[in-house]
Amino acid sequence: MSSLADTFFTRAMGLLESVRQKNADTLARLAPVIGRSIAQGGVVHTFGSGHSDVIAREIIGRAGGLVCVNGIIDPTGGFIENLVGYGTILAERYDRQYQLLPGETMIVISNSGKNSSPLEVALYAKKKGLNLVGVTSVAMSTTYATVHPGGKNLHAVADYVLDNGGVPGDAIVEVASGLRAGPTSTLTSALLLNLLMLEVTAWLQANGHPLPVLVSQNLPGSIERNRELGQKYKHRLSRQLT
Repeated sequence: MSSLADTFFTRAMGLLESVRQKNADTLARLAPVIGRSIAQGGVVHTFGSGHSDVIAREIIGRAGGLVCVNGIIDPTGGFIENLVGYGTILAERYDRQYQLLPGETMIVISNSGKNSSPLEVALYAKKKGLNLVGVTSVAMSTTYATVHPGGKNLHAVADYVLDNGGVPGDAIVEVASGLRAGPTSTLTSALLLNLLMLEVTAWLQANGHPLPVLVSQNLPGSIERNRELGQKYKHRLSRQLT
């Protein structure tokens, strides 16, 4: 008899493959959009509220990732994510400090696609002329009504939707009658963001642009290299490469 962990592992591995296949066309269409912006000096912005903040941080200042990624951080950790107006304030404050520029990309992560703060950040970014990517569980975002007065869930607001393949409630292993454990949104959403960054890197390479890829600071000469990469974005990144 399979253990709960064995069941989760088997189902999660299948889900990862399914998510990659399901989103392949969107990733291919999105990579040139982001690539062209980066080639012109643009920055990629991320936001996630609550646990989705973990996913938003996945590609910020990451060894092997692109240097030109910055994130809106919610100091409450999502505690008041459904206070209408709060997400707009977060986006406005970030915009004043780091700038949200037309043609750049905002990636908003919200597993449910219905909470107020992610939607307000998304709508603010669209108003500023950014390309909006929503990372969500389409099964959830199309099932539950938003709490935001705008009336639309993330999948309906985003220019590009990356579906993390999750089920309503996120967890996939039944541990008791009506009770499930083993959430998948972190696994699949992190996969999608890393696939996207690699598709963008491939586009930059194919089109003859420098590759602004960070190197682990544990490797010889990497700190100096990363500092040089970061100089171009010195006033637009919250995480300075010192």
